[in-house]
Amino acid sequence: MKYQCLAAALLSSLPLFAQAQTNVQVYGVMDAAIAIEDTDAPGEDRRTVINSGNQSSSRLGFRGTEDLGNGLKAMFNIEAGVALDTGAADSSLFGRRAVVGLQGDFGTLTVGREYSPIAAVAAASDILGQGMFGSNLSAFGTNRLTRRLANSVNYKSNALSGFVVNAAYSAGEKSVDPSGDLMGVSLEYKNGGLYLGGGYHVFERLATGDDKEWAFGAGYSFGAFEIKGNYMVADLTGANNEYKNANLGAAYTAGSNKFFLNFQQQKLESGAKGNTVSLAYTYALSKRTNIYTTYAQLRNNGRGNFGINSSSTSVTPPATALGADPSVLSLGLRHSF
Repeated sequence: MKYQCLAAALLSSLPLFAQAQTNVQVYGVMDAAIAIEDTDAPGEDRRTVINSGNQSSSRLGFRGTEDLGNGLKAMFNIEAGVALDTGAADSSLFGRRAVVGLQGDFGTLTVGREYSPIAAVAAASDILGQGMFGSNLSAFGTNRLTRRLANSVNYKSNALSGFVVNAAYSAGEKSVDPSGDLMGVSLEYKNGGLYLGGGYHVFERLATGDDKEWAFGAGYSFGAFEIKGNYMVADLTGANNEYKNANLGAAYTAGSNKFFLNFQQQKLESGAKGNTVSLAYTYALSKRTNIYTTYAQLRNNGRGNFGINSSSTSVTPPATALGADPSVLSLGLRHSF
């Protein structure tokens, strides 16, 4: 109820924002799809569902800047996730992003809930745009890599000869060990159609040692073709806990049509392995609206029960269904504003 009241208050105050600061922007993405999901688990039948966000997570956001003079600007961004299938909001109202900061010749400094340095590399090197089924979002989540940082201070440099540095510190806000602190850094390079990036996190999750996360990504576009790939690792404290995720994908654009193909492998140090093949297609009805379809099939080995992720949903067998091979087919509509 608190979240609903806060959202209503923000919306009602937009005219005041517009009068006081003309560069405040309201934006969003609305994405809904019908999907056929099959976990392949014993006793479970395939099902037809209505999903929100099978290409891009549905969201509503507010962002703006104020010119402070001498090349310095104040900025803010708050962004809330929305489930179009039910109308529900995310459990955290502005859990997608909630920052305030300063921008200038030195770069951008933000405080709040922000994307991690590794998240920047993962997003830039995923051919599926961290959206359609089979995306590298499977690398993030419990006991995997960290995508968003609460209670964080973040720095992003301006581009210098194509290079950009991202650095972050997230406070665990604990008075006893383990601190829960995370420190991370990434370096990205862009030159024409070429992209290269690498990132590293250290996370004090347990008192017995630090978790380590790293990622490498690359991409190249030439004419109507794009190729992107990445390799990400979450090396958790303890034996047989290391998780690895590798992707290689390509896309081809022909007018309003775009075709995607991606291969993904997930592995655990314990011996579990899953391989995913993803196909996707989008058709642009306008600059802001498109239809899409996406299909993915995952093959787990006898120890694996990995799942298939889109931007907002996952098709994952139960933990007891080792060796199950999930699949999903989705058809949707996305509009941005």
